[in-house]
Amino acid sequence: MATIKVNIYEAKTNLSKLLEDVRNGKDVIIANRGKAVAVLTAYKEKVVRRNPGSAKGKIKIGTRFFKEIF
Repeated sequence: MATIKVNIYEAKTNLSKLLEDVRNGKDVIIANRGKAVAVLTAYKEKVVRRNPGSAKGKIKIGTRFFKEIF
């Protein structure tokens, strides 16, 4: 994976290009006076698998709820 190092001013003026580089698999290090401050990396969605019925028996709804709602 390639890494690009830029200063803050360059990052502000070229943010769209840097984001395109990140989309293409590169990491971007943003530096202030030569010292690394932040890293731009691609965001990876975390897949959350649902398990329907996993709370069965753990939740109780009182009869008053149904009387007031319906």
